[in-house]
Amino acid sequence: MEPLRNRIVLITGASSGIGDASAGKFSNAGARLILAARRIDRLKKLASNLKTDCHLLQLDVRDREAVETAIAGLPDEWKDIDILVNNAGLARGLSKLHEGDHVHWEEMIDTNLKGLLYVSRAVIPGMVHRGRGHIINIGSIAGHEVYPNGNVYCATKHGVAALTTGMRIDLVDTPIRVSGIDPGMVETEFSLVRFSGDSEQAKKVYKGIVPLTGADIAETIVWVASRPEHVQVADLIILPNAQASAMVIHKED
Repeated sequence: MEPLRNRIVLITGASSGIGDASAGKFSNAGARLILAARRIDRLKKLASNLKTDCHLLQLDVRDREAVETAIAGLPDEWKDIDILVNNAGLARGLSKLHEGDHVHWEEMIDTNLKGLLYVSRAVIPGMVHRGRGHIINIGSIAGHEVYPNGNVYCATKHGVAALTTGMRIDLVDTPIRVSGIDPGMVETEFSLVRFSGDSEQAKKVYKGIVPLTGADIAETIVWVASRPEHVQVADLIILPNAQASAMVIHKED
């Protein structure tokens, strides 16, 4: 994976799941890593186990001013970001729209959409100026389908899909590449967060199926990032073998 050696990669939501796994895969490929997340203790633990140089950012992507300050304040040796992995995202609750919690709605919209926008707006101008770069947005199968009680989460992930296409259109006259990776069922902290820490309810989501892992998606992210510069992998949907769509899942008894 020589194409990634010494490239600077910014990963949001790097403290767990797909972000954590992606840090490991990019590190193994020789990339230098800017790891951003709210939980700095987790970032420190992650960085201590990686093979390459890391710069840590304690950052809530929902805070536009904090995002702008963090990117503008990067040390000179970390400013030239080559690859942006917009991974920070979450789901909250699973209820009918008219029974939903507006606090949950705002957290999903602020993280999944506005956070992605804030980070992208802060990073992409530098890529355009330097004439190189790659944005990889982590979406979801929920960006292609709407499932029962998934209303607002699905809306945010449809929005991510639209923004990914919009970025690609806006950057078509530049060397910048834009990719979208949309996983199905991945066993991370996703369901634990969705159900507010209810581990029993979270475990039921993956019972009877072998789901994807964060490492599966991370491996795909690194593969997409390491294609030749004239190759742009536009959009990928990745599912476990027992999943055919958001709601068509075969579970063993």
